[in-house]
This record gives sequence, C-alpha cells and structure tokens, in this order.
Amino acid sequence: MEAKFGFIPSGSVTSPEGFRAGATDAGIKKGKGLDLGLLASEVPCSAVGLFTTNRIKAAPVVLCQQRLRTGRAAAVVVNSGCANACTGEQGLADAAEMASLAAGVIGVAPEDVLVASTGVIGHQLPMERLRNGLRQIALSRDGGHELARAMMTTDTVPKEAAVKSDEDGFIIGGVAKGAGMIHPDLATFLCFLTTDANVGLDFLKFALRQAADVSFNMVSIDGDTSTNDTVLLMANGLAGDDKPITPGSRQGEVFQQALNQLCIHLARAMARDGEGATKLVEVTVNGAPDVAAAKLAARTVVSSSLVKTAIYGSDPNWGRIVAAVGRSGVEVIEAKIDLYLGNLCLLKAGRPQPFAREEAVKILSGSEVAIVLQLNLGNATATAWGCDLSEEYVTSNSQYTS
Repeated sequence: MEAKFGFIPSGSVTSPEGFRAGATDAGIKKGKGLDLGLLASEVPCSAVGLFTTNRIKAAPVVLCQQRLRTGRAAAVVVNSGCANACTGEQGLADAAEMASLAAGVIGVAPEDVLVASTGVIGHQLPMERLRNGLRQIALSRDGGHELARAMMTTDTVPKEAAVKSDEDGFIIGGVAKGAGMIHPDLATFLCFLTTDANVGLDFLKFALRQAADVSFNMVSIDGDTSTNDTVLLMANGLAGDDKPITPGSRQGEVFQQALNQLCIHLARAMARDGEGATKLVEVTVNGAPDVAAAKLAARTVVSSSLVKTAIYGSDPNWGRIVAAVGRSGVEVIEAKIDLYLGNLCLLKAGRPQPFAREEAVKILSGSEVAIVLQLNLGNATATAWGCDLSEEYVTSNSQYTS
C-alpha cells in the first residue's frame, strides 16, 4: 500500500498537536549559543526509546531506560556542551535533578520527564547554570526550532522535519543532532520524535525499531558510537482518533511508512552534516541473499575510510568499493557483481567496463554521490548513508576540547 503523506514546510518536533518547546543559552557551551532545551506535551504520552549499544552508558541514558519501563512520559529536557557521561553517582543525581527542575517548570511529575545530554565526556554538569537556565525557558508551538539549535554540538545546521498523513490527519515531528561519533547501531546522536496519533504502546515500540533499522542504523560517519545515543518517540493521541492505531491495519501501515520516511530524512541530514564532510554518500546494495546481508554490505562500503577518502578527492578508484564488499562477510561471487556510480556502469558481471574518467570525476564532485552494487544472488536490498572523509574531520576532532 502506498501511503499518502507529505512533509510539512518548516515542520518541527512541535508540529504535532499539543507539543511545545523552548530553549535558552545557559552558558554550558560558554557563550556559544543555545545549549539547554525543553520539549513537553500538554497531556501525558505513550513513550518508547532506543539507546546506545556502547557498554559505557551516560547517566541520562540510564535514567531514561529506567523511566521508560512505565511506557509513559510527558517531557524531555536536553543540554549540549556536557555529556554527563563517566560521571559516577553524581552524574546520576544530576540527571535526576535536571528532570525534577524541568518538571517544576511545566507542572508534571518528575518521573514523567526524560533527560538527554550531549557534549564532552567526563565532565560534571554545571548544575547552577542549568538551574538558572531552566527558569528562563518559555515554551511555545514554534519553540521546536530553538530546541533543534540547542541540541547542536559540532553540527553546522539544525536537523528537524515533520510529516502529515493526508487521509488520517495525524502528524509526526522530529528533531535530531549528530555530526560525529556516528556509526550503526545508533550513533552521538540524539533524536526526539513526537506524534499526535493515538498509537498503542506495543506498536509504538515495534514501529520505532522498524524505522530505526532502515534509517539511523544505516548511517556511518566515522566508525564510532557514543555513550549518549538516545532516540525517543512520544505519542499523545491528540489528533482526535479514539481508537489506537494497531499493526496490520491501514492506519498502521501509513504510520509506519510516515515514520520511516521522517527518520530517513533525519538520518540523511546527519550524514550530510558529518564532521568535515563535503558530500553525502548513498550506497545501495541490491540482489543480496537476504536483508541482513544487504545491510551489512551497504554499511561496510559506506563506512570504509578508503572509499570515503576517494570520494572526497573525486577519485574513481572503484576497486576500493568492491574490496569493501568482499571483506564485509557477505556472500559474493565476483563474476556476478555489477557496480554503478550514479548511472555510470563501472563493473558488469565482474568485468571492468570502459568509462570516461572525466564523467566519473564529475559525478564524484557533486554534493551527493550514489553508489549502487548489484550482487545478483537474491532479491534483498538495503541503503546506507555516510559522507566523505576530509582533512577538516581530523582538525575538528583534534581540537574538540580546546
């Protein structure tokens, strides 16, 4: 079924009915702009989350995992400039206090507030600045744009969008941050998703996992994952439908497709804004034996440092792409592989094809580079996103705390 939905111009995480947000410069990033934000629903929400696979988990991740056992939340408070990771018992206490302070601002129970942080690991939160900052935040329907900016660290642009179902009327909004330490599964990556659809908790969990698997878990910028990775999805049911959306229903299919497309949009935005990146790279693997193999092959190619540097230099050294697939662990037969750079065929049935180098360089010089591999071993397909690797990436990460 082809769902009918579209992106809302200037959409944000507060586009769905009943959500408000705001942000302030609390001085956590020492005068570098907005760094403390708050997102709240007018009514309690069904809430689910996905978190870092890193064995070192930041205090806000631990707090969110504990609180989401109830399947309920009303707000999220987030700061940038300090990760509150590797901060011991004090870090856990500070995360809990952040939630309590935010709860007092919006008038909800502290246990209904979730917490997220991003920034440098190993530093205690400047709690006095947080206390003062939260008192300054004014929530509004337009505040989602401020929230998007407050979450940024090395990001160069805010990442936000919203989609609306033409037929059912519900809206899904989202905001994300991430430009480095990005690699499946999940990545310094925060994402808050909101919807005014009435969605059952079990389906909400399933839908988020499905969406993440085709979006956030298919992005690689630098091969690192963070201690703070957090994806939250809150549904307040204010769109007006009394009957919850369930899996297998027409509405369920529409909701899943809309959520998938929103998450893919945000994932592509992160890849495009990778630290030091000049190009968005999209790798599609077709004809794999199964979906797991297609995903692994696509992710291996998009995360290859040699492929990324070749793309940065607009060097049509396509052997690096084939070599990456060959080491991915996926079944491949050299004599069956086709390789395309955009619409330009470089390899057919394992045989190199003549091509104009100038044409390949022109394709590689664009702001978006598409690579398509056909394994011809099955019907499964998957797409992964990443970016090129430039000198600026080294510069940015060699001076991150200075």
